[in-house]
Amino acid sequence: MAKIVNSWNEWDPLKRVIIGRPEGTNVPAPEPAWWYDLPLGGFPLGQWGPFPQEMVDAANEQMNYLVSVLEKRGVTVERVDIQPFMLNVPVSNPYWTQLNCHGVNNTRDITMIHGNYIVEATTCRRTRYWERMNLRPIFERYFKEDPGVVHFAAPIPMLTDESYVRNYYYDFEHTWTDEQKKQRLHNWEFQLSEKEPLWDAADAMRFGKDIFHQGSCVTNKGGMDWLKRMFASLGIRVHHVLFDTPWPPSPDRPDNYHPWHIDVNLVPLRPGLAVYNPDWAPRTPEMWELFKINDWELIPAARPVHVHKNKVYLTGLYEGKSWISMNTFSIDPKTVCVEAHETAYCEQLDKLGFEVVPIPYEKVIPFGGALHCTTLDVYREGKCEDYFPKQIEGY
Repeated sequence: MAKIVNSWNEWDPLKRVIIGRPEGTNVPAPEPAWWYDLPLGGFPLGQWGPFPQEMVDAANEQMNYLVSVLEKRGVTVERVDIQPFMLNVPVSNPYWTQLNCHGVNNTRDITMIHGNYIVEATTCRRTRYWERMNLRPIFERYFKEDPGVVHFAAPIPMLTDESYVRNYYYDFEHTWTDEQKKQRLHNWEFQLSEKEPLWDAADAMRFGKDIFHQGSCVTNKGGMDWLKRMFASLGIRVHHVLFDTPWPPSPDRPDNYHPWHIDVNLVPLRPGLAVYNPDWAPRTPEMWELFKINDWELIPAARPVHVHKNKVYLTGLYEGKSWISMNTFSIDPKTVCVEAHETAYCEQLDKLGFEVVPIPYEKVIPFGGALHCTTLDVYREGKCEDYFPKQIEGY
């Protein structure tokens, strides 16, 4: 029987990937974990519903182009089938009802594939609680066809009101100063309480025997502890890392008071080389030291150049430049797909010796993510390697 699931890092030669779909994406109804206020797009706070069809069509065109590029290079591409409960209808668990769901565009967020392990994340939002079910038909098939597949889920959370900090977003927008927000960032204190372990898979960067996982507004301390214990039982080391915010605040450098997924902060490109976000640099000293003693080069990414202008969007305020520019997807250790409008980053990677594959993706980004977010690499050639043989005790 064929081996289908095998992916230990972010750069080995790619053979199989799952890509999301923009169809079915909604502006979510308010929930304790997040709210959207998009009056210019017709969705002021308290209004929700499907993305405009013209945006879906434009995003589909660009995602289909990515699919064609990958298939021409011999990669097997699978797409997520959307379940009916995603189509702007209420969903429930025993403790709450949420008035609609998020979408299936960003397959990276909800599942981590590491080696032959498929691990479903807890997620932390009610709008994304059942999103995993859209991938289940694919994973059920993998389980039947590949005897080496191990498929399991983190403890499914309750997500009662106790899982959230009361009035967090009101205080974030109306009460706290920049100094207070910075202090909360440094303290790893966001909208999630520590009632139960919570984590998103897109907070992880995989380096073979080591995984670096961001502490963020979608991964709490309990979630990190769960990841460290679980992967330790499999012989894999998980390292936490926090990222900073520009200080003093500057209109030219976006703040990072509400960190969300590691793939705009730290991206490995090949063994020994990774780029980091110079505005939101790692502030965990052990991480810097671990890279240094194992002869990894960490270089700052070129600044974003493309100006995003969208009235409806799910991630950030896209009326300016964004570090989503760093959100790339590697085909192999020498070839990287990069958002085509980010010419400075393309030039930087070209000078570093990579073949840069420009992919127009600015129409997809409003749906919640870019090239790394929307792809879930299932099979990459290679095996589990130890890229950090020198370790730091306790980290």
